[in-house]
Amino acid sequence: MITQEQLKELIHYDPDTGAFTNVTTRGKATAGRTSGNLSKNGKDSTLIYRRIYISGKFYKAHRLAFLYMDGSWPAEEVDHINGDGSDNRWCNLRKASRHINGRNTRLKSNNTSGLHGIAWSKSRNKWRVRIVVDHKEIFLGRYSDLFEAVCVRKAAELKHGFHNNHGRCE
Repeated sequence: MITQEQLKELIHYDPDTGAFTNVTTRGKATAGRTSGNLSKNGKDSTLIYRRIYISGKFYKAHRLAFLYMDGSWPAEEVDHINGDGSDNRWCNLRKASRHINGRNTRLKSNNTSGLHGIAWSKSRNKWRVRIVVDHKEIFLGRYSDLFEAVCVRKAAELKHGFHNNHGRCE
């Protein structure tokens, strides 16, 4: 595993822009050019992260940012606060557990209502509202009025500590 000292000899990280630039030429990495490449996350093809190849191994840039700035690897996950996996500005990154990171997710591409945890029930002609907390689904009710359903869902998100960005579309 690479150290902070080794990283700084090879790559410069700009915390204001999130850019990684090669300090030295090594293989196909040319000094002065942007480090790494953008690639889709294997689990979710809508998420794109920067990966940087160093000494025979690919590293996710957001994890390298922590090594560069703090001198240590994050013990758990790194959350991109705005949901953009390619935005590695220091102000957009935070250490997070999988549990906390999961409370700052974007709306899934197959969502039909356009809202997290709210789906139309054809059989009952009402909006069904639910939330998942600690791997357990909590049923929040069925509502004729979409606005009421949204209010119930948002109240549950606040109660259970979900991030403000949870459920954003972009």
